[in-house]
Amino acid sequence: MNLEVFRNYSLQHLKKDILSGIVVGIIAIPLGLGFAIASGISPVTGLYTTIVAGLLIAILGGCRFQIAGPTGAFVPVLLGIVLQYGYENLLIAGFMSGILLIIFALCKVGALIKYFPPSIIIGFQSGIALIIFSGQIPNFLGLHAIDKFQFFHLNIKEIFGNLHFINIYSIATAGLCLATILIVLYFSPKSLGMSYLLGIIVSTGLASFFFSNQFETIGSIYGEIPRHFPAPAFPDITVERVVTLLPSAFVIAILVGLQSLLTARVADEMTKSKHSSKKELIGQGIVNMVTPMFSGIPAAGEIARTVTNIKNGASSPIAGITHAIFVLIVLLVLAPYASYVALASLAPVLMVVAWNISKKEQFSKVVKEKSFHSLVLLTTFSLTVFTNLTIGIAVGLCLSGAHFMVKKSQEKQKLLRKTG
Repeated sequence: MNLEVFRNYSLQHLKKDILSGIVVGIIAIPLGLGFAIASGISPVTGLYTTIVAGLLIAILGGCRFQIAGPTGAFVPVLLGIVLQYGYENLLIAGFMSGILLIIFALCKVGALIKYFPPSIIIGFQSGIALIIFSGQIPNFLGLHAIDKFQFFHLNIKEIFGNLHFINIYSIATAGLCLATILIVLYFSPKSLGMSYLLGIIVSTGLASFFFSNQFETIGSIYGEIPRHFPAPAFPDITVERVVTLLPSAFVIAILVGLQSLLTARVADEMTKSKHSSKKELIGQGIVNMVTPMFSGIPAAGEIARTVTNIKNGASSPIAGITHAIFVLIVLLVLAPYASYVALASLAPVLMVVAWNISKKEQFSKVVKEKSFHSLVLLTTFSLTVFTNLTIGIAVGLCLSGAHFMVKKSQEKQKLLRKTG
C-alpha cells in the first residue's frame, strides 16, 4: 500500500472511505454469488473470492481505488475449465495465472496495454456478454436441471430441447426482480448496484409469500451456505496438471491483466491520478495465487465496483479493505439467509450485468465502419462465442498483426517509390 495516499488524510476522508466500502460491499455480494453459480461452482466461492481479492488488492495493488473480485469476463472461461477439468484443477489454473501475472509485471507487459487493438477488446467483451446473458436463460425459465456445455450453440440447443419443462413460477420471480431493477434505475439511474440487491430481496420475498416451494433456491440446489471462512488448503500440483492447465492459466492471466489495467486506467481518468501498472499486475498475481488457497476463483479489478467506489467519495485503499471486511461480516452472520434466495432472482441481475458490459454502442460503430477493424471485431466476437475466448483473442491478434505488417510494408514501398 502506498502510504503517500494518506498525506493530508482526515477523519472526513475516513468516513467517506468506510461508507463507500459498505456500498460496494452490498453490490459485491449478489454479484459474487451470481458469478460463481454462472461459472458452474458453489455460490459461496464467490464470497470467498470477494473477501480475499478485495482485501489483498487494496493493500498490494497499484491503483488506490481498485476493487477486485470475481467478474463477468471470467464466466465462460471458468465454466469451460470446470466442465473440462473440474473445480480442483480450476484452483490450480488460477494459482498458475497468478505466477504468470507476476512474470508479466517483471517483463513490463503492462506497458503494452495501450497497444492492444480496441476491436479485439470490444469483440471478446461483447462475446462474453452474450455467453453470460444466454447462460442465465435456464435460471430465468426454471430449467435448473438441464445439462451445461462448454459451447454456446450446444447450450442454446439444450434450452430449446427442454422448453416444455419451464417453470412459470421461476419466470414470475425473475420478472419481479427485473421489474424492480428497472423501476429503481428509472427513478435513480446511479443506483445500479442497489437495484440488484433490492431486486433480489423483493422478488424472493414476494415469491416466497405467494408461491413458496414452487421455485428453486440457492439452498435447494447447492445446499446451505456455510457461515464460516475456510482454512487455507490447496490441491496437489503435478507436472502433468501444470502442462495440461497452462493454456487455461495463460488465458486467465491475460484476462486479469487486461481487465485490471483497463479498470485502473478508467480510475485514473475519473480521479486525475496515476496508477502503477507493474505494481497492479504484481498485486493481482499475488491475489490469484492466494485466493485458490481459500477455495476462491480467479479475480481481477472490476470496473463497475471500482467506479461505484470512486463515485461514493473513496480516496484511499481503506474503502477496498472496508468492502472486503463488510462481505466477511455478512458471510459470518447472515450466510444461512442467502440460501433462501431464488435462483431465478439472480438471473436478471447477471443479464443486466451482461447488457452493461456488452459495449453495444462501440460494437455497432465499428461494424458500421466496414473496415478491417470491423473484420477483426466480428471474427473475435464469433470465435469467442462459438469456440472459446483463447481462440478468439489469438486469431484477432494474428489478424491485427498481419494487417499491421502489410500496412507498414505498403508505407515502405510508397516511401521507396518517392525517394527512387
